[in-house]
Amino acid sequence: MLPFSGAMGRRIALLSLLLGSAALGLGARAQEVRDGVFFKPSEQRPADLVVLREWGTIEGMHLIGVHGVKPDPGDATARSIVVWVESPTGVELAVDNLRCSASAPMRLTKRGNALLIKELNPGGQVTEANRMDHKIWWAACFPDQAGKDPATLQALARQLGYSGQLIEQQQVLPGNPR
Repeated sequence: MLPFSGAMGRRIALLSLLLGSAALGLGARAQEVRDGVFFKPSEQRPADLVVLREWGTIEGMHLIGVHGVKPDPGDATARSIVVWVESPTGVELAVDNLRCSASAPMRLTKRGNALLIKELNPGGQVTEANRMDHKIWWAACFPDQAGKDPATLQALARQLGYSGQLIEQQQVLPGNPR
């Protein structure tokens, strides 16, 4: 998917991934009702859900997980994954797109109407600010490492060809205000 070189090529490839994200209906909300009875969000979990974080509040339990990794047929380094955000009142689903290449690993996700482009550095420093991005990236790009703390995967990342020296940054593209 990266036929162009340099920053222009990255931006063109990025726009291709973005268009794919828009078509997948990001931010869908799921809550199941059968015969007038609401089911707990935990009862809706797919069989292949990998829990990345779970915590409790006064409202109840919250969880972030992923499932449904799919490779992009047009780009061997691209994947999509469903992000499952569970709260006591329901489940929010989002489809994130990830690039697994050693030269430009990234995560594309949405926050509200804004699209976030997160350039990652597998094998580099993992902090609380980037931990979830890395957990989702590892789950999509290397599913056998899903759920592991990415800070413990630095040596593996380097064995897989990731330098650990890339600059992490984030771009926010505002959504349509209409």
